[in-house]
Amino acid sequence: MFSLPAKPESGWAGLFSSPTPPIHLRMIPPAAILTDIEGTTTPIAFVHEVLFPYARARMAGWCAVHMDDPVIGEVARLAPDAPIVETLLGWMDRDEKITPLKTIQGMIWAEGYAKGEIKGVLYPDVPPHLRRWAKAGLRLYVYSSGSEAAQRQIFGHAEAGDFSVLFQGFFDTRVGPKRVAQSYADISRGTNVAGPEILFLSDMEAELDAAAEAGLLTCQLLRPQDGTQASARHKVAADFGEVSALFGLPRGG
Repeated sequence: MFSLPAKPESGWAGLFSSPTPPIHLRMIPPAAILTDIEGTTTPIAFVHEVLFPYARARMAGWCAVHMDDPVIGEVARLAPDAPIVETLLGWMDRDEKITPLKTIQGMIWAEGYAKGEIKGVLYPDVPPHLRRWAKAGLRLYVYSSGSEAAQRQIFGHAEAGDFSVLFQGFFDTRVGPKRVAQSYADISRGTNVAGPEILFLSDMEAELDAAAEAGLLTCQLLRPQDGTQASARHKVAADFGEVSALFGLPRGG
């Protein structure tokens, strides 16, 4: 007949306990990373002090050459009877997240990258972690107000190399505004990854709020150079190394 061993001094719980926590208490890493760019992977100063002035200085010349481009028609539709160049520059001055503006900026920057006049800037911790995460099988995506083309350029022509090949998709304002939960739900459907399995990285609290409302995991990047104010509603990290530690992602190798 089966009989229990003598009760140990530490009690029965100690006999049957395991150093491995129950499955429901273990950290399950996300399956995908969805990252913002400005203030998250790239210094805000690079966008405002390099990219924006580059596009602004060339806006009139670009429009003069491309007046028949459909994107100019989009500008005219949104601002009827208004001068095209003045409209675009006004949108830039107000940092409007308007799709045709972002498309034109991306086209101008593409010419700059191709000529070697611009190099994409990433925070030093970003390249090694993107490589580690991709190598570990995480699916990487970008969601930024900048056009898809501009996103590919900044990662494809980075000072540290071409990182665009590590990403499986790029999303811009055509999927919807970044402060609206439906945009993140649509990205989840488009990537075929459930919301709770996607980790969204951004410096903007309102964007993180929208992502969380759609069921995504969230983490706010607090880059010291950018002076971002910490959110009380989301996990925060100073860099991608801290993101890895918080969410059980690969950190070495």
